[in-house]
Amino acid sequence: MKIAISLGGSLLTGKNTEPHITLNPENYRRYAEIIRRLHTEGHTLMVVCGGGKPARYFIEAAKQLNASHDIQDNLGVKSTHINALLFTAALGDIADQNRIYQRGSDLKHAPNGKVLVGGGYKPGSSTDYRVVIFAGAMQADLIINATDIDGVYTKNPKLHRDAEKLPELTCLRLEEIIKENTRQAPGEYGLFDLKGVRLAKKLNIPLVIIDGTDTEEIIRAIKGTHSGSTIR
Repeated sequence: MKIAISLGGSLLTGKNTEPHITLNPENYRRYAEIIRRLHTEGHTLMVVCGGGKPARYFIEAAKQLNASHDIQDNLGVKSTHINALLFTAALGDIADQNRIYQRGSDLKHAPNGKVLVGGGYKPGSSTDYRVVIFAGAMQADLIINATDIDGVYTKNPKLHRDAEKLPELTCLRLEEIIKENTRQAPGEYGLFDLKGVRLAKKLNIPLVIIDGTDTEEIIRAIKGTHSGSTIR
């Protein structure tokens, strides 16, 4: 299978608490081992890394320095590149060590048989949207969004006890849920980039949202035995 995977930055960087940013290399190794297993099975893989908590700290510091929105956005993009570089190192020789992929057109120059690792591209373009762009460029069979929630709910389950989990739903239903929860402030139910959902629908590529804190869920997402949500 051809698979595009979005790895939430917090899965890699861990749950950092202020005032210090600490990174645990073991987190990168754990997810790299899963990707290595999939690569050994013959899957074609593209992995896009998010920025995680460090990105938020950098952006908050920039705000306190009265930085422009462009500078804040660029800090977020650069943070994804740092995570992508670290993840590339963790993958070793199965990954393309020569570049961090940012645009779909970059895949035209990708070496055969290597795991490709990407990050953000430009301000205002999320890694959710990037992974769908890459999925289209590689004609992927599946998009996996590994994050810190265990699927799609009708509303934020952290705030609403009556939130209902949806094991399967359409892209249109996911769009409705995202629109109903449009605020992207801390604690809000962001789920997935709206542009990314619309593009996945246009490309007709299934999207699976899983709790990536359990690394085996990535394997189960491919087998169709995961505990998350499948969007078609």
